[in-house]
Amino acid sequence: MSSTPEQRIALLRKTINQYNYQYYVLDDASVPDAEYDRLLRELQALEAEHPQLITADSPTQRVGAEPLAAFKQVQHEVPMLSLDNAFNADEMREFEKRLLSRLDEPQKLTYVCEPKLDGIAISLLYRNGVLERGATRGDGSVGEDITHNVRTIASIPLKLVGDDYPAILEVRGEIYMPKRSFESYNERALAAAEKPFANPRNAAAGTLRQLDPKIAAQRHLEMCCYGYGLVADGEGKPLQIASTHSEILKQCQRWGFRINPEMQLAHGVDECLQYHDYLLAKRPELSYDIDGIVFKVDDVELQKQLGFVSRAPRWAIAHKFPAEEEVTRLLGVDFQVGRTGAITPVARLEPVFVGGVTVSNATLHNRDEIERLDVRINDTVIVRRAGDVIPKVVKVVLERRGDDAQVIVFPDSCPVCESPIERVAGEAISRCTGAAICGAQVKEAIKHFASRKAMDIDGLGDKLVEQLVDEGLIQSVADLYSLDVKRLSALERMAEKSASNLIAALEKSKQTTLAKFLFSLGIREVGEATANNLAQHYGSLPALQQADVESLLTVADVGPIVAQHIFDFFHAPHSQELLTSLQQCGITWPDIVLKSEAELPLKGLTYVVTGTLETMGRSDAKQKLQDLGAKVAGSVSKKTDCVVAGPGAGSKLAKAQELGIEILDEKMFLARLAQYQQ
Repeated sequence: MSSTPEQRIALLRKTINQYNYQYYVLDDASVPDAEYDRLLRELQALEAEHPQLITADSPTQRVGAEPLAAFKQVQHEVPMLSLDNAFNADEMREFEKRLLSRLDEPQKLTYVCEPKLDGIAISLLYRNGVLERGATRGDGSVGEDITHNVRTIASIPLKLVGDDYPAILEVRGEIYMPKRSFESYNERALAAAEKPFANPRNAAAGTLRQLDPKIAAQRHLEMCCYGYGLVADGEGKPLQIASTHSEILKQCQRWGFRINPEMQLAHGVDECLQYHDYLLAKRPELSYDIDGIVFKVDDVELQKQLGFVSRAPRWAIAHKFPAEEEVTRLLGVDFQVGRTGAITPVARLEPVFVGGVTVSNATLHNRDEIERLDVRINDTVIVRRAGDVIPKVVKVVLERRGDDAQVIVFPDSCPVCESPIERVAGEAISRCTGAAICGAQVKEAIKHFASRKAMDIDGLGDKLVEQLVDEGLIQSVADLYSLDVKRLSALERMAEKSASNLIAALEKSKQTTLAKFLFSLGIREVGEATANNLAQHYGSLPALQQADVESLLTVADVGPIVAQHIFDFFHAPHSQELLTSLQQCGITWPDIVLKSEAELPLKGLTYVVTGTLETMGRSDAKQKLQDLGAKVAGSVSKKTDCVVAGPGAGSKLAKAQELGIEILDEKMFLARLAQYQQ
């Protein structure tokens, strides 16, 4: 039976809203993107033919409003309160002690544990199920109307799901920019010579302050619900959604809002502290920034008994993580020389506690970054350290710049060997031209050669390498194999037992693989994966040495620049001498039997391994994939064919889901390996 345009539009809106709910709230896409796009285009076409049928809650109305001239102020129906903070276990225990002292009867409290998203607090007002207004927190009583930008966020429903919602519903949550969106935006900004954002929170705040909603729509913000404000019937009489906070959040999810999948219940403060440790460890893997955990008493009646103090509820607290950003002073800049001669400026800082450790140095990356930041000696700067990431200077606090600020002068000659520094056109990195005569490059080359993923020389740490070079005992990696116990034992803090162990480790390292040997040589742009591809493609060192650039370009993951670096390395006289010396030292590897196309079923495919694999380590999984011809990448992109995701997979898994890439859990991955090994 044919339908009227009005009926078809109603059906399309209902269907698209349901797909949005499944994708953004449940993380469970039920149709391919192409089908979703087809339905949305059909709705757009019908609304264009019948503009009188367009409504504010239509999925087509997320983007397209005219820019605002300015923001209007909004009076919140129920104040948006702050939270008290706790910074350690003692303060959490004191928090619970205060709660128990105020309750009529002693009891074990149940808490809702929610990650504290590092974003912008938002109030969303729905009337009869339709989004009427979005407002910032502001001072808690008055915020700014940012409805035009809120409507562009796909995880915010324009119309509530179902039909059991109250006539008036104010939902509260956090708007944030996921890490992948933040990284993507900054890449585009830098490519366009525009100013990048310092962190995802600033990016979200800056986006919501845009007067043009089209700009907000391009930046892919998300929203996560954490509570509610006003809930009332059509006459304004307050209603209670549920008896516990956790059930309230689940009800909000049923109405179309995303809630955090990491949310858990904890019974007593000890379980809260266990959850804190769990989430702190998982923090680097999450696809979004968090700066702590919010603990709330779950029972709504107990919340009422406990009440409020000043501008904060007594029944909730934010247990803050160590800050990932702090302000400090830049005292000076050192210029370090890397293995390939790269000159890296390193800021010397007034020590500051950030990201859980005391930081006194931070990278400034290169000359271009110094100019972009306009950073100077004696400036007050913002330093960021997230997880195990190297600390970096992300911003200068210009309003604190004093008269003693000094321009940073990038050197023209190497600070170690005084060789000229050059910068190749098209590259951001400046390099020392000293190569083998540069002590810094020699040290870094030896450290790389001895590392676990290269020759794996146990006991040869960085400090010992520096000592050996400084004492004149070695000048290249080949000299390592001429060391003996007597000369090593003569070194300061080196006992005869340690010396004997190192000699044994050097002897053991002589038995290696061609791939590891190639990686250990430190050829520019040749990482583990490329070294493995070269070994599997040519099968022997002589074959690789004889390869020209055209031949190298046929190797997986080798482009023109990398091919030229490889060719130049093997045709440089000092490299040929080094290879001869190392082989004369006795370094050998098993022959590689080149595999046929049939033996490389994954050739041409790109895999990413993330999370924790219980049956095998990630490195073993990576090797098995490479043995089957796959390229194993470190990040997910549109070129990725498959992601192997174990427990704890974070932003890489989220990006794979967003891009519609095939995802295998460990059981599925092992089954696939077994299939190819039959």
